[in-house]
Amino acid sequence: MSHLSKKEINEYNEKGYFSPIDVLTKDEANEVKEEIEFIEKKWPNELEGLGRNYVHLISPIFDKVVHNSKILDAVESIIGKNILVAGTTLFIKDPDKKGFVSFHQDAKYIGFEPHNWVTAWLAITDSNEENGCMRMWPGTHKHELKIHKEKFDYDRGNLLTRGQTIENVPIKKTELVILKAGQMSLHHPRIAHGSGINKSNKRRIGFVIQSYIGTNVEQVIGKVYVQQARGKDLFNFHEHADRPLKTMEKENIDTRNKANDELAKIFYIGLKHKGKF
Repeated sequence: MSHLSKKEINEYNEKGYFSPIDVLTKDEANEVKEEIEFIEKKWPNELEGLGRNYVHLISPIFDKVVHNSKILDAVESIIGKNILVAGTTLFIKDPDKKGFVSFHQDAKYIGFEPHNWVTAWLAITDSNEENGCMRMWPGTHKHELKIHKEKFDYDRGNLLTRGQTIENVPIKKTELVILKAGQMSLHHPRIAHGSGINKSNKRRIGFVIQSYIGTNVEQVIGKVYVQQARGKDLFNFHEHADRPLKTMEKENIDTRNKANDELAKIFYIGLKHKGKF
């Protein structure tokens, strides 16, 4: 069993995140990396833009990760035993690109209420300061959501849907989340976090389960496709999706595309145009 200890849960509650947590072996992390490279080679552009979302619905390798017992044990420690997988995202930073993630709070725009959910950020490759690991602003989850400016600054490399940005973040008060391949962090919906550009000469890959939600959590501004990860869904708020048996099967691609269409409605609610992601 890989449940968090009382001390680790207390640290999560105090800071708004906890890391590192060992969940995959190096070989298992490399298997995920190879699956990404396989899809990119056989189906070019499939993992770009909105295609970076819901990859667990079209790949048994990613599906296996989101149902990994070590991950689910840690998640259960935070949100309880009835767990749904409500979405995944690939954050890939190539060394020749300028991709970054501006400081933001997930709860500001995702629409899951109440906040009985947690995001798991899994390092497929090592994640460190040089290649643009996450930074957390501890304690910000305890307060009201901060003002976000929507910059839509994709031309500058912002990887977020609206370029949503908390300005004037005191960097000295933030903490680096350094992870080795196969390790993950868990963070609270309201903690402010972001990441810089990859200054190394190697690709940095993060697979983010955003998010694991309790079955009591509703999507208040849209619709999401979920999988049962553990326990029972006593509320049936969401559309349940099948687990894929093969990579890129048409039925699963259709489900992924429907899920992404609904996700875009959530991310771009109130706007006349859609962004890049």
